[in-house]
Amino acid sequence: MSVLAQIEQWPVDNAVSVVLDGSGQIIGRHGDESKIYPLASVTKLLSTYAFLISLEEEAIGLADPAGPEGSTVHNLFSHTAGYDFDSDAIRFPVGTKRGYSNVGFEKLAEHLERETGIDFPSYAQEAVFGPLGMNSTEIAGSCAKDGRSTAADLAKFAAELLNPTLVSSATMSEATRVHFEGLAGILPGYGRQNPNDWGLGFEIRSSKTPHWTGASHPSATFGHFGQSGTFFWVDPVDRIACVTLTDRNFGPWAAETWASFNEAVLKQYS
Repeated sequence: MSVLAQIEQWPVDNAVSVVLDGSGQIIGRHGDESKIYPLASVTKLLSTYAFLISLEEEAIGLADPAGPEGSTVHNLFSHTAGYDFDSDAIRFPVGTKRGYSNVGFEKLAEHLERETGIDFPSYAQEAVFGPLGMNSTEIAGSCAKDGRSTAADLAKFAAELLNPTLVSSATMSEATRVHFEGLAGILPGYGRQNPNDWGLGFEIRSSKTPHWTGASHPSATFGHFGQSGTFFWVDPVDRIACVTLTDRNFGPWAAETWASFNEAVLKQYS
């Protein structure tokens, strides 16, 4: 029996999980892949890809001033601009801590909108969802948290992250390395991490503990989880990816089950 069947035992009404191999093919699946789920912060992965495309197109640049005084696109993209989690309040000087922030991502989208004259949901649709055939995916509001999608669409996106076609492999490598190394910060739901490593938009597993991925996951594993009970990771070493969506908000139940589940997925499919 596939380890993915464990989601049937979770305290949720609906759940789906898919696993892809390095070629982008689905090698494990359980649940309704066509059901649309709110993604919460997994939305940031979709937005990240749109931002990366805009960087390659030179619509924006990492050195562009954006956010609070002294901050740049680079700071906003890697959660080092100093913003509070969900308000405009400045919590620390630019570049001194890793302050995970929805507002920082929203400011990044505002910057892109000013530079291109295109509203961000439309930009993401034209740059990412349309080309990848993600016909059930949208960002209806905040680029940080208001995405909606299906496991089928996110499997297409996972295949893209494993084998990029919309951005160069060099851009993908740059986005998934640690930026502003050595900064401590709070990983929501898991407490203070030192270091709290992040790439450009992608959370990097690194040496974080506790964490929502498995203990055996390579430090280079990247992805994101969402408050709506969703997670998405790519292991670039073993060349597999996993997308799991549920309809129950993140809480103790998730903190208690996700790491062991992801550890089992890694062992079965890698």
